[in-house]
Amino acid sequence: MKPVLPFFVILLLLTLFISCDKEAKDDVYPEIKMDCCGGFPLNCDEVDRGSSFTFVAQFSDNEELGAFSLDIHNNFDHHTHSTDPVPCEPEPIKDPVNPFRLIKEYQIPSGMTSHLAEVEINIPADVDPGDYHLMVRLTDKAGWQTLKGISFKIR
Repeated sequence: MKPVLPFFVILLLLTLFISCDKEAKDDVYPEIKMDCCGGFPLNCDEVDRGSSFTFVAQFSDNEELGAFSLDIHNNFDHHTHSTDPVPCEPEPIKDPVNPFRLIKEYQIPSGMTSHLAEVEINIPADVDPGDYHLMVRLTDKAGWQTLKGISFKIR
């Protein structure tokens, strides 16, 4: 009689090895491109109070996009978290009286690996002019997030 135990051990190890083929995980950050496709605003651009502009950026991911958020806040104290290597000429430091503020999240339709974001943003006429930041946070379905920050001015 032949020993069957080694055969079953080999079969069991082979089954375990095959079942260990892990599902591929998305470990790639999504990408934000603002300097393409009519992207606006770009670093150091200016917009007017009492008007509106369209935020435009191209988003992409290797598997699936999730959502993005926009955060516009004043930079009257010259703090920094810009991701653009080119600094803008700052106005003098000042205290905010009625600064413009926008924080909003937008869902990207499911299944998309590329998305052209276009968001209309209204700037009230009574907000403080000066230095502002625009922060864009893009998250893919796996939870990876990319941040892009630019400086711009409201006139």
